[in-house]
Amino acid sequence: MDVSHILDSLNTEQREAVTAEPGPLLIQAGAGSGKTRVLTHRIAWLNQVENVSPFGILAVTFTNKAAGEMRARVEELLGSPIGPMWVGTFHGLSHRFLRMHWKEAKLPQTFQILDSEDQRRLVQRAIRGLALDETQWPPRNAMWYINNKKDEGLRPQHIRDDDDPTEQQMIRIYQAYENACQLAGAVDFAELLLRSLETLRDNDELLQHYQNRFQHLLVDEFQDTNSIQYAWLQLLAGEKGNVFAVGDDDQSIYGWRGAKVENILNFEHDFPATKVIRLERNYRSTGNILNAANALIEYNEDRLGKNLWTDIGDGDLITFYSAHNEGDEARFIIERIMEHVHLGGARAEAAILYRSNAQSRAIEEELIRSGIPYRVYGGLRFFERMEIKDALAYLRLISLSDDDVSFERVVNQPPRGIGDKTLSQIRTVATDANVSLWHACAEILTANALKGRASTAVTAFMKLIMQLRKETEGMSLDQMISHVIEHSGLLAHYKKDRTEKGEARVENLQELVGAAMDPPDLPEDMPDMTVLDAFLSNAALEAGERQGDEWEDCVQLMTLHSAKGLEFPMVFMTGMEQGLFPSKRSIEESGKVEEERRLCYVGITRAEKKLYLSMAEHRRLYGRDHFNTASKFISEIPAELLQEIRPRMHVTRPMAAPPAIKRSKIREDNSTGLTVGQRVKHSKFGEGVVTDYEGQGSHARVYVNFEEVGSKWLVMAYANLEVMHIA
Repeated sequence: MDVSHILDSLNTEQREAVTAEPGPLLIQAGAGSGKTRVLTHRIAWLNQVENVSPFGILAVTFTNKAAGEMRARVEELLGSPIGPMWVGTFHGLSHRFLRMHWKEAKLPQTFQILDSEDQRRLVQRAIRGLALDETQWPPRNAMWYINNKKDEGLRPQHIRDDDDPTEQQMIRIYQAYENACQLAGAVDFAELLLRSLETLRDNDELLQHYQNRFQHLLVDEFQDTNSIQYAWLQLLAGEKGNVFAVGDDDQSIYGWRGAKVENILNFEHDFPATKVIRLERNYRSTGNILNAANALIEYNEDRLGKNLWTDIGDGDLITFYSAHNEGDEARFIIERIMEHVHLGGARAEAAILYRSNAQSRAIEEELIRSGIPYRVYGGLRFFERMEIKDALAYLRLISLSDDDVSFERVVNQPPRGIGDKTLSQIRTVATDANVSLWHACAEILTANALKGRASTAVTAFMKLIMQLRKETEGMSLDQMISHVIEHSGLLAHYKKDRTEKGEARVENLQELVGAAMDPPDLPEDMPDMTVLDAFLSNAALEAGERQGDEWEDCVQLMTLHSAKGLEFPMVFMTGMEQGLFPSKRSIEESGKVEEERRLCYVGITRAEKKLYLSMAEHRRLYGRDHFNTASKFISEIPAELLQEIRPRMHVTRPMAAPPAIKRSKIREDNSTGLTVGQRVKHSKFGEGVVTDYEGQGSHARVYVNFEEVGSKWLVMAYANLEVMHIA
């Protein structure tokens, strides 16, 4: 049989993996080494050379998109459909199994799958059924607990409470939720895997059937499997153990959502006689980029070990830029992208990566200011994020109580017992009387048209808005926003969600406070506009900027986690600061820095030709000032691979503090007349020291560290600062 079309395009190690004898195989597939090619060619080899029917092959990956691409590429190789072959995600294949064996799984034939929001509602109903306070037992927290336990293969009766009252209550909620699911004939995503595993485990005849049927199991992204997925694979593999596991322990970055890097590290122990094949030739990146990645990841102790290499040359050195602040960092990045475009490159070839979603704000602002289209990959722009829109709606309602859109958004956010029936009544009155929803509420309450809890809840909401309006009078913009997100209950509401997403929402709210420390300039032709109105208008305009389409030539922004699996000619890794990346939490928790280092490794290996690393010596993030040192990951990259650039300082630093002072107004021309270290006085904030300034004319801004209120950016045209000169 002519099998040249299967093997001709493969290198030596790839051929070894594709043609290996049946048995447990661990393919250590480094970044950019062609793992998908190896997987698809292995399936073709099994079918055409080993005469394994598509009926006897099961291939698992982690996304529906990857599964679809795998199926399409196998069919192209074979030149025919692979209908009976099971190719899909763990959840998709488990769902298929349960539909076929619903009786054995003790499910109704028409069982329904709960999405995340459906599950939250059912958990909420279970909590209410137990007469528990939702503020103390938030449904999202309970969801996270239940899904985690299911991912570990644990039912309520299997969990030890260790006489912990909190654990005991969570177990009760889990059990009540289980009962509700059973009654409704519904399963959540975690249940799909757990129920299919239990059904196979507890039915010998069914298990033997599928162990005999699936002669070969192929698993992509093996390093991302969790406990129950690994148990599911081990059960199906049986004694023959024909598992073809493709993965990279150095790219295991999802520990926070249950992935167990131990699964790939323990594979040889769990499957005796495993053959390990390393794919180390990289087809993506230059030598300097790969050498940096190799050197960095060697600092991790718990790894199988491999060394990426390429024959395409060393390429450029890695550029490391130490910016003065986040604005300087953003400008440096945008200037490099503009140079790239000027030389004939495409904007879409550039990707800007960050550890935290909140970092995108400063970068987005500079991109918008420069007129460069961009797309936030796998996420929303800063001012389009749910929690930011919630906070802005409160601010708009404080500014204008007749804003119906903002009223609708926050009247029951966070939940305060104002349901759809009450809102419908308010809308009817507003429409009939041709007044705003706010005025309709006042009319309804005056007429005593609402009874009991509804009346109490609406009254409390109106009092809250009026109280916030009164309390924030005279506050600076950042103080106002900080006060509103705290006293409206938004911050506490999102803090209850202990998932990664909940943490990101809290960080974004805190970053909104940071954004308010640097308010937009007031239009010269609109003297009556307040700073709040200018800020809200600016936010609306930025949110209204159209998100770049997938096929449009625009700069790509994304978190480091979202970047996995992607590649770009030019990559910017921002925020390379100790405490930000690696994160402060990872530094404090044992073993977490290793996962952060793997995340850094993933970021580095996204770059094909040019890699930029940047940090900000001073960064305002989450509404706080941070004075940073370089990430430890920078020092773990060999110095000979780095080209370090320091920012050009556009200010002069005084040799010593002035011995005597006298007051005078700062001149208002194209330069501020200030030096870093000079003392100034503001009518509201008091005395402080200048630490930075930028811009010219009406756009000139000065950064002052005030003794009483901390550091602030001030627009020179409105600051009316007094400076202290040497006598």
